[in-house]
Amino acid sequence: MTKSGLIEKVSEKVKNFTKRDVEIIVDTIFDSMTNSLVKGDKIEIRGLGSFKVKEHKARKGRNPKTGESIDIPTKKTPFFKVGKEFKERVNG
Repeated sequence: MTKSGLIEKVSEKVKNFTKRDVEIIVDTIFDSMTNSLVKGDKIEIRGLGSFKVKEHKARKGRNPKTGESIDIPTKKTPFFKVGKEFKERVNG
């Protein structure tokens, strides 16, 4: 499902809002989640799972094309851990 598909589904269920209103709500939710992760907060949505940011330390790497040694800087990666209830629903 895409973001536009999600907006479509929600607007079908909620007749009181226009598609534009639903789009604003979905964008606000995603923006809030992104901003929380940027600040280093953890997000937990009961019945779905949790989001957090994992930090990967700087390390030495190798360019596979040239064999040259390179420095790989520290980076942060968003990580999603599936909740038990969600996993059970998916697995039937």
